[in-house]
Amino acid sequence: MHLAYPAVLAALLFCTGLYGVLARRNAILVLMSVELMLNAVNLNLVAFDAWLSRAAADTLHSGQALTLFTIAIAAAEIGIGLAIVLAVHRNRGTSDIDRLRDTAEGHGDGPDDPDDTDGPADGTSAARPDDPGAAEKAEATA
Repeated sequence: MHLAYPAVLAALLFCTGLYGVLARRNAILVLMSVELMLNAVNLNLVAFDAWLSRAAADTLHSGQALTLFTIAIAAAEIGIGLAIVLAVHRNRGTSDIDRLRDTAEGHGDGPDDPDDTDGPADGTSAARPDDPGAAEKAEATA
């Protein structure tokens, strides 16, 4: 078999994985796309190892050994990544990457946030002028 066939297949797998990473919003689908990209790399490693070992006299199969290490690292990455995604889904209720990116940038966490409904950061209650029950709440807490 010629080297071009596995190389083209690996390029298609890698491009499919890259599209999945860039276009998907679900974190689990992004992890699956990363796995596609790693499998494309593994396919290239094995194909070039077989091509080079046929051309040379040595038969170390270093590409296949490196592929085994890559598979082990990918399994560990998926295990840790899936645990993180599940923990985030339990806490936030979503695994949508765009919504998680917004919360990671600090939206809604700072004391100067205009949408903050908890009041000032020092623990005192502040009356909002657009809240009709703010005066009653302030009197009840005082």
